[in-house]
Amino acid sequence: MATKKIIIIGSGFSSLAASCYLAKQGFDVTVLEKNKTVGGRARQLKKDGFTFDMGPTFYWMPDVFEQFFGDFNSSTKNYYNLTKLNPAYKIYYGKNDSISISDNFENIKDTFENVEKGSGKKLEKFIFKAQNNYNIAIKNLVYKPGQHVFEIINSKTILKLHEFILTIKKQVSGYVKNKKLQKILEFPVLFLGAKPSNTPSFYNFMNYADLKLGTWHPEGGMYEVVKGITTLAQSLGVKIITNSDVEKIKITNKRASGVLTKTGFFPCDIVLSGADYHHTETLLPQKLRQYSETYWNKKTFAPSALMFYVGFNKKLKNVSHHTLFFDTDFETHAKTIYNTKKWPKKPLFYASFPSITDNSSAPTGKETGIFLIPIAPDIEDTPAIRETYFNQLIERVEKITGESVKADILFKESYCVSNFKEDYNSYKGNAYGLANTLSQTHVLRPKLKSKKVDNLYFCGQLTVPGPGVPPSLISGKIVSDLIIKYHKK
Repeated sequence: MATKKIIIIGSGFSSLAASCYLAKQGFDVTVLEKNKTVGGRARQLKKDGFTFDMGPTFYWMPDVFEQFFGDFNSSTKNYYNLTKLNPAYKIYYGKNDSISISDNFENIKDTFENVEKGSGKKLEKFIFKAQNNYNIAIKNLVYKPGQHVFEIINSKTILKLHEFILTIKKQVSGYVKNKKLQKILEFPVLFLGAKPSNTPSFYNFMNYADLKLGTWHPEGGMYEVVKGITTLAQSLGVKIITNSDVEKIKITNKRASGVLTKTGFFPCDIVLSGADYHHTETLLPQKLRQYSETYWNKKTFAPSALMFYVGFNKKLKNVSHHTLFFDTDFETHAKTIYNTKKWPKKPLFYASFPSITDNSSAPTGKETGIFLIPIAPDIEDTPAIRETYFNQLIERVEKITGESVKADILFKESYCVSNFKEDYNSYKGNAYGLANTLSQTHVLRPKLKSKKVDNLYFCGQLTVPGPGVPPSLISGKIVSDLIIKYHKK
């Protein structure tokens, strides 16, 4: 029997991971990437000696990455070097008012205790539960394909049902009363794309990932991870073609027979899309699309983002590699994302200065700055709006850190809603996919396998297990298992 050909649309983390697993099983795999470089949203920007990760900057859950490379009898250290950050990150609550999170849990407990008496022991109890959930989730649940609810119902999860009803916000308030400490424990679920008040408390396993497993940095930036997986894929025989925007999925007798790009037609036996799920279905005839426009419009999407990539003409003080500016009210900001869907007046924002850790990301004596403001998808995006928010952001950095930085800006590049739409065909310009709310968990997310096209599959942050780099790697694995199950004879 001839080797079956698989076309994978997109080259994000889920697509690259899937390409490795499928090639290992003997499939003939070709990845088609719309843009000129691989990585999907995890692309890289280089300018005047500065290097910026355009997408993900946090490296959490190192065990998931190690498990991925371990599946190919390899290790992360064969592809990139990791440094554990200390501090993991710093949170500013106002001028000269900050808390730094250590790389050591005992030190973190002391930090909590110094802020609120008795909270150190309470944090230990909270993280014990979080670790238990992490073991259930990461070692079991997230590797299920979401085909039926009984995948996640077992003796362990039955005992956790109340944690799917209780929210993170409610659970955290039961352990610590100090608002600053509450923000520290609520912050990690933002990676799941939803408000703490809407996220099931079971997802506190993100706190274990944060405070116990720690925050790491790949030398050279997150794009080194992309390069590592790409190298692995190509060593397994995967062909990767960039500048190949798929315009149509050809269907013959309710089966995908190939994909059409501007440069030609690629016949295949199976199509797997790691591109935006909604966009992928627009490449099909209307009658073969699983989900209507009404379906997508009713879904709760994770935020979009306004991002700035800034080159500074000096080294900055009073900031850490990862710095969070929580000097304004999160609930007010969150309402503008999920309820009113407007631009926030005083947004919280995140900043990454990788050159504090990694000399390769900036020229000597200079600093690389990446800034991110979470915003609602599909809102107005103009140069004037971007400039207004950049000025506000820089003014707040100066006020809060006590350091003048505006005069030392060499250049800035921005990225926002319209760029997400143009570069990634992102639905409403979202940055992170579907939020992990209770009504959008596991079987309630879009399916990995099309119900209407026999040999069409999906992976990535809009389907199971959800948004984030580790879940995307896992998504690539579980969709590959499905393809192997149904198509490898």
